Formats: sequence, C-alpha cells, structure tokens
Amino acid sequence: MTHPIHHVTTADTWERAVADGAFTESTLDRSLEQEGFIHCCDPDQLDFVLTTFYAGVPHDLLLLTIDPELLESRLVREVGNPETGEQFPHVYGPINPSAVVDTRVLTAPHGTPVVP
Repeated sequence: MTHPIHHVTTADTWERAVADGAFTESTLDRSLEQEGFIHCCDPDQLDFVLTTFYAGVPHDLLLLTIDPELLESRLVREVGNPETGEQFPHVYGPINPSAVVDTRVLTAPHGTPVVP
C-alpha cells in the first residue's frame, strides 16, 4: 500500500456506504454533493483534524484507512490552511469501499491524540 489517507465518519454512515457500494459523506452533516469533495487527512494530520473538528462530538466515530491506489475517484492534495499552505487530500467523487483497507473505532472524547 502507498501512503494511506484517513477519513473520519460514523459507523452507520459507513454501513450504508458498504451496502450501497459508494461512500459519499464528506464531513459530519455534510455530503459530497454539498462539499464537492470528501475531506481526508494524512496520518500525521489526524490528531489536528480530530481536535479541531471532532472534539465536540459526543459519540464514537469510525476511522477509515484508505489506500489511494485503490480509489476509483480522483485524489487531489489541496491547501486546507492558506496561512500555512498545508495541504490535505480531497477525494473528488465517492470513495469505493474496496479502497478502505482498515476501519477502527475512535472512542469519544476526540480531543486527545490518536495513534492509527
């Protein structure tokens, strides 16, 4: 596997994606249609993403580990923070479940460091 990327979601959303054959959830309460792409992060960005965007989520989440070489949709690294120029991976289109090589439950609270 090449350098993996991660996406954070809920277990029920992932179960629907597996049943439907395509994952289209960008972020909590936002869809691929609304965002235009699915937000992901590199392994070294995961703690920042959880602390910044998911710290207030009171329930467990699911961490998807994705092999970019198995994606059927286009992956683009784009600047997520104009001040620092840091780039985040964005998937333009649904994530095919076959590209997800691992799942892991992330127990709330989400403001503490995670080792994938």
